[in-house]
Amino acid sequence: MSISRIIGDYQAFFSLQLGRLQGIHIDISGCEISHLAVRAETYNEYLRTRERIEEYCTSNIENVWNGRPISIMQLEEPLDLGEGFEVRVIELIPPVHRRVYKMGLEHVGVVIGDSVDEFSRKHRAQLTGQQFQSELCQPYYVTFFDDFTMVKFYRIPLLEVCERERGRRYEGFSHVQNWKPAG
Repeated sequence: MSISRIIGDYQAFFSLQLGRLQGIHIDISGCEISHLAVRAETYNEYLRTRERIEEYCTSNIENVWNGRPISIMQLEEPLDLGEGFEVRVIELIPPVHRRVYKMGLEHVGVVIGDSVDEFSRKHRAQLTGQQFQSELCQPYYVTFFDDFTMVKFYRIPLLEVCERERGRRYEGFSHVQNWKPAG
C-alpha cells in the first residue's frame, strides 16, 4: 500500500495549494516544506491512520496539544510533492476542538526562515492571520475558505520546533498513554 492510499493524493493537494498561492502572488520557490497536516474525523480513525502511517516512518512522537494527542511523524523517505518540492514530516491531528476544519489533507507548512515577519508584512493583505501556538511556533497562515484548507508559514520547521521544545531529537516511537476523548 502506498502512503497516498492512507493520507490521500498529496501531490494533487500540494499542487492545488501551490496554485492558490501563485494566484494571490505568494511565491514559495526555494522554500523548504516543513510538513503536511492530515486531520482525522474521529479518534478511532486517528489511531488507525497513525498505525498505518508509522509503517513508513522512522519516528513518531505523539504529544498532547490543546487537550488532545497530535503526532509528528518523520518519514523514512521524503514524499515528492512535484514542482521540485518534497516533505519528510506528517502532522497527524485528531478531531477538531473548535472551528471548521478540512478532514484529510488539511494544510501545508512552508518554512520562510528568519524573514517570516518581513514576509508577513509584504503579504498582509493575502494572509488570514497568525497563530500563537508557543514561544517558538507562531505561524502566519492563509485559509482557503471554499474548502477550509490552509497554508502556514513558519520561521523554522515544525519538527525543529518540537525538538527544541522537548530539548532533544525526535527518535523512535512514543504515544500518549491513557488518553481518552472527552464525552
